[in-house]
Amino acid sequence: MLNGPAVAQEGGKTIPKTPVILGTATPGGGFPLYGDAFAQVMNAADPTLAIEPRNTKGSNENIPLLEQGKLDIGLVAGEPAYEAFLGLAGRPKTNVKILTAMYSSPGMFVVRADSPYRSIRDLVGQPVAFGAKGSGLPILSRYILDGLGLKQDEDFKSIYLDRAGDGPAMVLDGRAAALWGAGIGWPGFAAVASSPQGARFIAPGADEIARIRAKHSFLKPLSVPAGSYPGQTAAIASVGSWSFVLARQDLPDDVAYHLARTLHGVEGTLCQNLAQACETTAANTVAAAPDVALIHPGVLRYFREIGIVK
Repeated sequence: MLNGPAVAQEGGKTIPKTPVILGTATPGGGFPLYGDAFAQVMNAADPTLAIEPRNTKGSNENIPLLEQGKLDIGLVAGEPAYEAFLGLAGRPKTNVKILTAMYSSPGMFVVRADSPYRSIRDLVGQPVAFGAKGSGLPILSRYILDGLGLKQDEDFKSIYLDRAGDGPAMVLDGRAAALWGAGIGWPGFAAVASSPQGARFIAPGADEIARIRAKHSFLKPLSVPAGSYPGQTAAIASVGSWSFVLARQDLPDDVAYHLARTLHGVEGTLCQNLAQACETTAANTVAAAPDVALIHPGVLRYFREIGIVK
């Protein structure tokens, strides 16, 4: 990666561009939406950058692609990142590093407003679309359901999508009772909530949140503010984790430093372009990282310069 003859013109001079391949996920999900906004804002802010988003199968493909050096940076949900950092789920510890925290992802279900389902237990035995096959969403739901003593593939008629964007139609036409997703501004939730049928959201209750966190303490209490989706008049409490932009281990320190300096210089612009990207801040990256040592050394150099890491 990071090769090619790309150049930019600045002040009448030809300067080399730094190509950066960014892995996102399947079309119709939150990661391609974020990746496109990230690349657009960064490339506009710095003419020496050429960030190219590429659709992938999502988190579970992005991690090995980063480890193999086939991506420079990639979007990864919190649960697969956590498993990779700690060497869980039958895999060795990863050597990839954190470039930035993206946004928090409170998990919940969406059903049609005229649906009879009002709790997670109501959905037991029903067809539920848990997200795209390679994405992190089914991993988040598996942890949350396990905390409630439920098995995703035994207690539900689990549906795994080829494309994240296929889920809303399945709920709206009745093929699925519910669609699982996470976060603020998630396209699947927006599509169901904006439909003529309208939407209702189902998240763990307070007692259920306590049970989930007692078993899986890495999941954090998170909430979706009122008004995040059409017809959503109250805040929704749930649990979830932070998604990250991860970098291959051997991404040069000066490139990672350059990316971090550019990114955190345009936090406001990225926020204006995409609501969920308002959480992409240097301070959130330090707070969300399971260990500061997991942040790329080039990013840490920038964070020390601005005084948020010692």
